[in-house]
Amino acid sequence: MFTNYRICCKIKLIYDKNFELYYIRNGAYMSHNNQKKIAVVNDFSGFGRCSIAVSLPIISAVSLPVISALKVQCCLVPTSIFSNHTAYPEYFFDDYTDKMEEYIDNWKKLGLEFEGISTGFLGDAKQIEIVKSFIRYFKKDNTVVIVDPVMGDYGVKYATYTEDLCRRMKELVEQADIVTPNITEACILTGNDYDKVINDDVEIAKMAEKISASGPKKVVITGINRENYICDYVYEKNVTNEFLKSVKVGGERSGTGDIFSAIISADAVNNVEFKTSVEKASKFIRECLVISEERDIPKEDGVCFEDILTTLR
Repeated sequence: MFTNYRICCKIKLIYDKNFELYYIRNGAYMSHNNQKKIAVVNDFSGFGRCSIAVSLPIISAVSLPVISALKVQCCLVPTSIFSNHTAYPEYFFDDYTDKMEEYIDNWKKLGLEFEGISTGFLGDAKQIEIVKSFIRYFKKDNTVVIVDPVMGDYGVKYATYTEDLCRRMKELVEQADIVTPNITEACILTGNDYDKVINDDVEIAKMAEKISASGPKKVVITGINRENYICDYVYEKNVTNEFLKSVKVGGERSGTGDIFSAIISADAVNNVEFKTSVEKASKFIRECLVISEERDIPKEDGVCFEDILTTLR
C-alpha cells in the first residue's frame, strides 16, 4: 500500500484470481478498463502525417489524436519507427518487430481489454503472425477488429509484399470485422486483375462481397477515381451496398488512408452506423485536403487535419 499525495487517498494494488492487476482507492475498485480503448498496430513516422502520427499528439504541447477526438483512448503498438515516411529522399528507420512481443506481454500483465483493435502497415510475415496472435488473445465478444490491409496502390504491390506476405494478409483479413482496402488491395485479396476492374463498378461490388464472404462483416473499398469524383464502395451484408462519392480536391497526399481508418475504427467502437462513418471520414478528409491546398503544403507532408480536429463527433 502507498499514498498518492496528489489525490490524497490510499491506493492498494491487488491481483484477482486471473492475476490481473486492479487498484482499490478508498474501498472502490479502479480499473484500466473503465474507458473505451482501441489498440492501434502500425508504424510511427515522426514527420509526414501518416500511420500512427495521425492518432498521436503532433502539435507543440497538445493536439488531440484523431481517435481520441472521438472519445476513445488510443493505445499504440509500434511496428517500426521512422523519422519521416519513405516518400522523402532520406529517412531514419528502426524495425520494432523483435520488441513487439515483449511490449505486448506487459499489456497482458496489466489485464488490458480493448473495444477495438486496428491494424495498418505490417512489414513482414513475423509482424502479421504477432498481430494474429494479439487478436486471438485480446479479442472479446465486444471487440471490433479493423484491418487496413496495406499492400499496394495504383495497381502495384509494394516491393516488400511477396506472394507469401499477401497470403498471410488474407488470413489476417479473415479475422477482421471491418476491412478498408483501396482498389489495388481489394484486387490482391480477391485475385482480380486491376486493369480489368478499375473502371467496372459491377466487378468492384463483387470484390467487396467476396472479401466479406471470407470473414469481415463490413467492407469499404476506397479511393475509386471517377472523373471529378473520388468514390468509396460501402458493403455491409443485408444492410447497404452502394457507391459514395465526393468531389476531388487537389492531388494524392500521404496519410489520408490512415485518417480514414482511424475514424472508421473509433466510430465502430462507438456503434456508429457504417455508412454514416464512411461519409464522415470522407467529408473530414476532403475538408483537410482543402486546407492543405490553400496553404501550399507539400504533398509528402500529408493533410492539415489539426485545424478542424475538434469538429469530429
